[in-house]
Amino acid sequence: MSDKPKILLSGVKPTGAPHIGNYFGAMKQFVDLQDEYKPYIFIADYHALTTIHSAKELHQNILGVALDYLAIGLNPEKTALFKQSDVPEVAELAWIFNCITTVPYLERAHAYKDAVAKGREVSVGTFDYPILMAADILIQDADVVPVGQDQKQHIEYARDTAEKFNRIFGETFKLPEAFILPNVEVVKGIDGQKMSKSYGNTIPLFASRGEIQKLVMSIVTDSGADIPQNVYAIHKLFKSESELAKLYEDNKGKYKILKEALIEDADTTLAPLRRRRQELAKNQSTVLKIVAEGGKVARARAAKKLEETRRKIGVVLES
Repeated sequence: MSDKPKILLSGVKPTGAPHIGNYFGAMKQFVDLQDEYKPYIFIADYHALTTIHSAKELHQNILGVALDYLAIGLNPEKTALFKQSDVPEVAELAWIFNCITTVPYLERAHAYKDAVAKGREVSVGTFDYPILMAADILIQDADVVPVGQDQKQHIEYARDTAEKFNRIFGETFKLPEAFILPNVEVVKGIDGQKMSKSYGNTIPLFASRGEIQKLVMSIVTDSGADIPQNVYAIHKLFKSESELAKLYEDNKGKYKILKEALIEDADTTLAPLRRRRQELAKNQSTVLKIVAEGGKVARARAAKKLEETRRKIGVVLES
């Protein structure tokens, strides 16, 4: 067996500020897994082009993602943090994969079917999204890709593509495994639904204390319940259920006291992250250097795999 750590790969679309659901649902786990795996975390700027057509917005969001991940503890000495666009080999590999992929196969993708069902005119980028994602994964020889239960299809597309290429051209690509993040459940928003930007029910990860206070006090509560379930669901993200048991038992029906306790516990956890991000934002050149260095590491690995792929398909001419 190899002593080298397994490669963990994940992409993060730069589509705006993260919320605590993103943090507890995925971001925190990437930091926690740095010692067990060799992580490659990329900022999926080319994927974001399917929805963002403003250079200024995309630029700000890319920098924002880098700041977010460094602020929560991503260590560039352990993790390669890079921009997707800094590894152009991915786009070339995606074209190669396109040439062995059928239209009916891509028509099965959930995102495409959802867009069609809603009557949207689908861009080629949106339609081809699964193949670019497969290229992202396969070009780094990823062993595991962390996903939620609702994202397993992405890994299935990557595995199918690898199997088909290997069958046609010979063994080349490793088949990645979906890594379902442990101990993660759907994070509820302040209205009791799944926390989502589209629902407008989030608590931003880097919210100020004042913002936290305003949002927590607006959490929807059931006036007939001793324990406000929506408050408790968010509170247990910050403290264990055993730590919360006495607090909620002693304050049955006292929603204001329980919300104030949640404000304190949330701010205790989030304030250090907020301060760290503010400090990093003062020295953007350091952040840009980290991302550029991560890109060099990722690109060097991708270039080797693409060279092998080019030889397999017959485009490398040798005497």
